[in-house]
Amino acid sequence: MAYTTIKKPSDYFNTKLYTGNGSTQNITGVGFQPDLIWLKDRDATDWHWWNDAVRGATKTIFSNVTNAESTQATSITAFDTDGFTLGNDGSVNRNNDNYVAWNWLGANGTASNTDGSITSTVSANTTSGFSIVSYTGNATDGATVGHGLGAVPDMLIGKDLSDGSGWGIWHKDLTNAGYKLSFTTDAQADDSALFGGSSRTAPTSSVFTLGSGGGLNGSNANIIYAFTSIKGFSKFGSYTGNGNANGTFVYTGFKPAFVMIKHTNGTSNWTINDTGRDPTNVNNLRLFPNQNVAESSGSDSMDMLSNGFKFRSTDGGNNGSGDTYIFMAFAAEPLVANVSSSIPATAR
Repeated sequence: MAYTTIKKPSDYFNTKLYTGNGSTQNITGVGFQPDLIWLKDRDATDWHWWNDAVRGATKTIFSNVTNAESTQATSITAFDTDGFTLGNDGSVNRNNDNYVAWNWLGANGTASNTDGSITSTVSANTTSGFSIVSYTGNATDGATVGHGLGAVPDMLIGKDLSDGSGWGIWHKDLTNAGYKLSFTTDAQADDSALFGGSSRTAPTSSVFTLGSGGGLNGSNANIIYAFTSIKGFSKFGSYTGNGNANGTFVYTGFKPAFVMIKHTNGTSNWTINDTGRDPTNVNNLRLFPNQNVAESSGSDSMDMLSNGFKFRSTDGGNNGSGDTYIFMAFAAEPLVANVSSSIPATAR
């Protein structure tokens, strides 16, 4: 496999920290115009906000609850060339609170996609392996939706926008194409009415398949965030814990900037570690996508290394003996710094 053409990962994914001012402000320094912003108040028990440019700046969904999409006129009010604009909503801009925003670059525009039996609107970045997919379901088993990645997705994160259905999450290392997770503590479960349909059809390089269930294929508007691994930039995989403080090492092929993990055969929280909030090892400042709690320093710590991450605790949330876990990771820098000469990057 060729090395990625992405020489600077922060051109496509970037973590931005900022402090609220209780009024309005422009957050700059993202490095690109984001198409997806996932935002959390680090200091308070506020919700996880997901805003994307396909739905529109003020349209928000929340990973820690099942609520339908909400219009929040004083939250994220615009996607800017180097960041985003905030209103005075306390959940995103409370005076003196500290916030984290994880940002992904799509296409900075949309296109109609007719690859599937359901027409979708996509903002796809084939270089970085990320696509935002908007569509209206038809309640038909085996319906297909075009994602625009030009490669087989490794992970799909979706939400029905119109009602209180839970999030639907598929990952290539779940048991099969009919299995799913959600932003809860629940272990993976067989739910072919959500993904895969009754035939449990895996995604292809052009489409993913849905069941007839209302979760992502009722006669409502839906959003899917689709990802595929790009060597040197992103990795979607799985590992087995060893229950040891000299924990499992997980190879990514790059120094991670962001790692999200879920215990698939147990009832643990989703966890996020990143080097924006916690730049030195041991990295143990955690946020939980399925909970509204503030940032905490926990026992489920890890080292972010030049070629992957390694656990430094026996915590069952990410390193239980014999337990299985899935992850998504994005790079701070590739293991190979010069894509033409394959000169290894130096560890920090």
